[in-house]
Amino acid sequence: MEAKHWTVQVYITEDGDETHARAVLTTRDTATVTGRGVARRNPIDRPIPEIGDELAASRALEDLAIRLHDVAADDIVDMAGPVRA
Repeated sequence: MEAKHWTVQVYITEDGDETHARAVLTTRDTATVTGRGVARRNPIDRPIPEIGDELAASRALEDLAIRLHDVAADDIVDMAGPVRA
């Protein structure tokens, strides 16, 4: 049995009170799938960048999961029906 290796890279940028994250899944067999997430700090909250990073990254990973599920659903639809010779 061959083990497969999928890689997810999370890129985080900060712009003022906003933190943006991009989660990129790379596999050997499929095109790249990307999820995005944003966190916004309330101006009355203390500036703790790690919290914004965590929220934005988690949202990007959640978006990535939804997009990957959509890819799988599309593949199922494409493969449904009789086998063509």
